[in-house]
Amino acid sequence: MILHVDDLGYHDLSVHGSKIYQTPNIDKLAGESVRFTNAYANYPRCVPSRYAMMTGGYPVQNGDVPDDGFEIDNIPDNKNFIKAIDGAGYQTAYFGKWHLGEDPKELGFDTSVAAGHAGSPISFLYPFNEKKGKGKSKKAPIKDLDEISKDGDYLTDVLTDQVAQYIKNRDKNAPFMAMLAFYNVHQPFEAKEEDIKRNRKEIRAFDFGDTPEYIKEGTGRTKMRQDNATYAAMVENTDENVGKLLALLEAEGILDNTLIIFSSDHGGLSNDGTKQRNLATTNYPLRAGKGHLYDGGIKIPFFVKWQDKLQPRDESSLVMLMDVLPTLTNLTTGKNLETEGQNMLPVLNDTEEWDDRTVFWHSSKARPTNTGDTKSSAVREGDFKLIHWYKENRFELYNIAQDPGEQNDLSKAMPERVRTLSRKLNNWKSTF
Repeated sequence: MILHVDDLGYHDLSVHGSKIYQTPNIDKLAGESVRFTNAYANYPRCVPSRYAMMTGGYPVQNGDVPDDGFEIDNIPDNKNFIKAIDGAGYQTAYFGKWHLGEDPKELGFDTSVAAGHAGSPISFLYPFNEKKGKGKSKKAPIKDLDEISKDGDYLTDVLTDQVAQYIKNRDKNAPFMAMLAFYNVHQPFEAKEEDIKRNRKEIRAFDFGDTPEYIKEGTGRTKMRQDNATYAAMVENTDENVGKLLALLEAEGILDNTLIIFSSDHGGLSNDGTKQRNLATTNYPLRAGKGHLYDGGIKIPFFVKWQDKLQPRDESSLVMLMDVLPTLTNLTTGKNLETEGQNMLPVLNDTEEWDDRTVFWHSSKARPTNTGDTKSSAVREGDFKLIHWYKENRFELYNIAQDPGEQNDLSKAMPERVRTLSRKLNNWKSTF
């Protein structure tokens, strides 16, 4: 089972150091998992990141990346993980944010609920397809919601209940693979009033010391405090729902034999650009956030639990979201499909280390107005990460192991390393 949270930053979990957000259920899951300390999204925004995860490859097509309105289709069978898993006898179901077209069934899922084009809900509060407040929403409504919800409902609770019903009513003679892609914790910032009040009280009592509220970054600002009570409530509601599903798996007697993957699609929304906006969180001590190729934008929480089969531990191997479905496909079918994503089972089983892996990013859909980033590409090999702002032909080089906050640019001190990594990055980019 895959639990995939939208816009959740690496430091949005108390297990990763948040002093504001309380996430006891996810923390417990992390303690029982292989906890990847070098896990990355393939892109710092939703559509390309999700495309990479579902196709097992880098999200680049003809020198560009998919964006809002993209339709995932025509995936050949030799690259279609869902069809492979389904063909191995698994029941496959998708719940929640898709953002890759009309229906996950087009990729091969047997069941889908509340998916579609929408990148975020019109509202998290019932009725979900009606905007709260002034004006009309330009967003597409999310299908299925009217039939499965009622007055007083909160969207994340509704989707979790749908997953629970699916698990309870599944064909128990066949295995299943289910993915819950939370719309939480993406905008709009809406939560239950009692949760907001509790967090507002806690935040008011918290001493942020001399931490500034914002610093300059890119074309705008980086938020430096986790002081948004509504966002805090959304994180904690997500944690509650993760707890519900873990308890259900245990009650059904299948927790020990269910592989669980917990992840986010990229960093938290901490940055604006030339247009100031209401920001959600901070990814500090990582640099920047959603939209940026600094680690605040692409480093993600990533835990894999399989009771009695995987030894819980911190794992430093470099992995990416594009590795998820190659791993599950190898596990369920014994096959490796033709994609750039890799089967992580040797790493999970602690028989291989991927500390020197080379991985790439290409961010061609920059949003200097909304998130403050400009067009860039990056490569990480081992401990070193090179970022190239290719329109400006500007480089920055960081030793991530020694400088996880990316504050000490080594590009002038290590020109040979810049040349070597730049050559590898350009060679990769020459393939598209």
